[in-house]
Amino acid sequence: MTREEEKARSDRSYKLLLLFAMVSMTMMFAGLTSAFVVSKSRADWLKDFQMPTAFFISTLVIIGGSVTFHMAKKAIQKDNKKATTSFLLGTLALGILFVILQFVGFRQIVEAGYFFTGSASSITTTFLYVVTITHLAHLFGGLISLLIIIYNHFKQKYNSTQTLGIELGAMYWHFLDLLWVYLFLFLYFFK
Repeated sequence: MTREEEKARSDRSYKLLLLFAMVSMTMMFAGLTSAFVVSKSRADWLKDFQMPTAFFISTLVIIGGSVTFHMAKKAIQKDNKKATTSFLLGTLALGILFVILQFVGFRQIVEAGYFFTGSASSITTTFLYVVTITHLAHLFGGLISLLIIIYNHFKQKYNSTQTLGIELGAMYWHFLDLLWVYLFLFLYFFK
């Protein structure tokens, strides 16, 4: 087996492992949204609950982060390291902004008189909180991997022939993006 064949096999293995992890996460969120559907029939379910404005903005922000990560991958494939740096740092900034906006959204929910825990809470807001915090936990993993990718990029580990780290990071980031868009639309339309 040549070195190139061995590298291709190793790259496929890493991508397959990431795919299995994403399938597992999808199953977990499918379970959470199923529980949401079942709980909707409860008498204490909030029928007039409105999603906070910050969640709308954060959805646009995370989509923007997916675009910048994709552009970083395209730039490194062309050995444009300066553009890759800009796009990776832009993705990091958008990821951090997404997290901030999620917490702003939580504050907006509380300011509207809805609580996530305690005697004043409702099952609706508790589900929203659990689903959002679970997504944020996975996004935190994405931010850590992005920091590692940025570090490796500054150490000159990526070029047009070695893009695996950026490819894996982009796959995971796009997954988180699609997952959030699904969750947002589900929570928005399935009241």
